Amino acid sequence: MTVLDGRALNRATLARQHLLARTGTSVPEVVAHLCGLQAQEPQEPFIGLWSRLAGFEPGRLDEALTGRAVVRTHLMRRTVHLVASGDVLAWRARHDTMLRGRVLATYRRELAGVEVEEVAAAGRAVMADRRPRTMRELVEALEDRWPGTPRRVLGELLVSALIPMAQLPPRGLWRRRAGVRNLPLAAWLGRDVDPLPAGEDDPVGQRLLRRYLAAYGPAATADLRAWCGLAGLPAAVKALREELAVFRDERGRELLDLPDAPRPHPDTPAPVRFLPAFDNAILGYHDRSRIIDAAHLSLSVAGHRAVLVDGRVSATWAVRDHLLRIDPLRPLTAKERQAVRAEAEDLAAFLDDDIKHVRLGTET
Repeated sequence: MTVLDGRALNRATLARQHLLARTGTSVPEVVAHLCGLQAQEPQEPFIGLWSRLAGFEPGRLDEALTGRAVVRTHLMRRTVHLVASGDVLAWRARHDTMLRGRVLATYRRELAGVEVEEVAAAGRAVMADRRPRTMRELVEALEDRWPGTPRRVLGELLVSALIPMAQLPPRGLWRRRAGVRNLPLAAWLGRDVDPLPAGEDDPVGQRLLRRYLAAYGPAATADLRAWCGLAGLPAAVKALREELAVFRDERGRELLDLPDAPRPHPDTPAPVRFLPAFDNAILGYHDRSRIIDAAHLSLSVAGHRAVLVDGRVSATWAVRDHLLRIDPLRPLTAKERQAVRAEAEDLAAFLDDDIKHVRLGTET
């Protein structure tokens, strides 16, 4: 069985994530290919798309959001994602059990004795008038029925688990500060989420597995679980195993992949790329060693923005006080510093947030 080393896996990830070469596809197409973009920080998807799309302009994502081609919603791992509308309608029912389970596990004590289905029915009744509401407004309409349940907990249960919701624009538009207004997906997108098919072969899980491997493979089932928060999709893996390519990593883990998916040569040059907070390329795996060193794992989960140099997280970056500052995590060669600075200048021009300087490390 072919063994793929860390560099081979790195280049495969970069190719699937459009980080080896920017793509010319549309915003909805790239969001769909990536299986969504993590988006709890509303402006971060713009940076992720800029690093992946040739000639990306922020208005293209604004148009996709207002045109309902993509939607902000709770999905994978119960985090807010920017997802293609067709995907969220197809995938949401498959995530229901996980979404409920995570809320109930987090707030087990606060929700003791609460009948979840009663809460869900009451919430749907309130939202039946198709009027967008903040979480606070939704909870205020229901709190008299559950006076002992903290408002925040009741709201989390309703909005992130019980009722498939869209977070409406202007939330998530370019340079717009806006609170969260929720509307059921069925009202916003014009049809309800697809029901979960009966049977044990898990066709929705099979589609999820194929799509995940197209954007993240080769990957282990533990990586799949870490990405979506679902319990490994064993029926889907079993059903598709004969049509998948199988590899091993250097630790002996089994890796699955689509047979014809790109797996570039490990020596393929990788350009500098600036990633947003919580980027897919880092958080889409259980074993993140293909792209980030163990010593720096805490940076990715804490929301630091990363810089890829030769395909690996080699610096962090931030914008403060009209300054785009890059802090290397290892010594950079003169050639690497030149490439980082060139990409940083381009990013500063894209952000155009009154950035007057780019500083790399301790330089003055």
